[in-house]
Amino acid sequence: MNHKFKLPLAIAIASAVLVGCSSNKVKEVKPNPLPKLTESKKTLTPVFSRSVSSTDKADPLRLQLDASDGVVFTLDPKGEVAAYRGKQRIWEKKVSKLGLSSGVEAAEGIVVVGNSKGQLFALDQATGEQKWTAQLSGALLSPSLVQSGRVITIANDGTVFAHDATSGQQVWAYKLPNVQFSLRGQASPVSLDPRTVLIASANAYVYAIDTISGIPRFQRRVAVSEGRSDIQRLIDIDGDPTVAGQFMVTTSFQGQVTVTDLASQRVVWSEDSSSTKRPEVYDNKVFVSSTDGKLTAYDLASGEKIWENDSLLNRHLSNPVVLGQDLVVGDLDGVLHLVEPTTGKLIGRSKTSGEVNTLRVIENQLYVSTRKGDLSIWQNR
Repeated sequence: MNHKFKLPLAIAIASAVLVGCSSNKVKEVKPNPLPKLTESKKTLTPVFSRSVSSTDKADPLRLQLDASDGVVFTLDPKGEVAAYRGKQRIWEKKVSKLGLSSGVEAAEGIVVVGNSKGQLFALDQATGEQKWTAQLSGALLSPSLVQSGRVITIANDGTVFAHDATSGQQVWAYKLPNVQFSLRGQASPVSLDPRTVLIASANAYVYAIDTISGIPRFQRRVAVSEGRSDIQRLIDIDGDPTVAGQFMVTTSFQGQVTVTDLASQRVVWSEDSSSTKRPEVYDNKVFVSSTDGKLTAYDLASGEKIWENDSLLNRHLSNPVVLGQDLVVGDLDGVLHLVEPTTGKLIGRSKTSGEVNTLRVIENQLYVSTRKGDLSIWQNR
């Protein structure tokens, strides 16, 4: 049976607030004003920018950019994929009349994208020529993973698919356990090693699956819920797990930030935190942006809270990333905040257009996508 109810994040949060209240009125939560910077601020320099179609605020699409061999790949939600070397466009192809809903994944000579109708497309990196297409069982809302000759994709009905990267032939499929309620969204497959992929699910488990054969290697529960209602028990892992040496770091909605030792498959520590974003690990610290807008740093080994910054409350923070020696997080106004990783102090900012959806760092450059359709690349000054 497929997942029965998929809730947008904003509706899930509002519903959770309403449960148990004597009144159906929910006090409007306003975002904190943009904090003032007390000292000379640092900024980022844009090196690439392209505008594409915007996406609905309620839809958790992750229209990330990707890069391979010095070429940047972008997509437009209306169905186009393009390749750029520097600011020069190499090719642009109309892939789907039904639009595109998953971010770009570029590896092993192909570019992979998908749409909300479950169609998966693989294009030639050099020419944009379509190499193959496959029909999956549900909407594709998160990027695929290409490794070891396989394209690993998670459909929004909880089925994991592996296709041969060259031919597009389906090699295996793995069905995640069904849950009654979940958020509309999906973490991406994450590489543990060339033979193992990590799959995070709506039931608060992470599954390790053999990339080649599809045989499960292990599974581990990484979050628990104490809610009394179905909404309060939502505990999805929508942020990608982060692998840092022997540790796997996960976040969950209405759950915990958890560090698991992959060698022993035991939980090292777990602290209450609600997040739908990928955590960042740097300099033995774990950085988490929570659903209420707090930015928190924990010690990787012990879980001790090092600092917490609440000056960006309710500003709909993106996932945090480290660029050079700075922590960067985006917000609902398109502001890219630079944060000192040791203290949590805001030390600078730059501005893009639209609510920041996804941040990535590739070869020491910051890749940004926003709901307004602004795709950009930045670097430190």
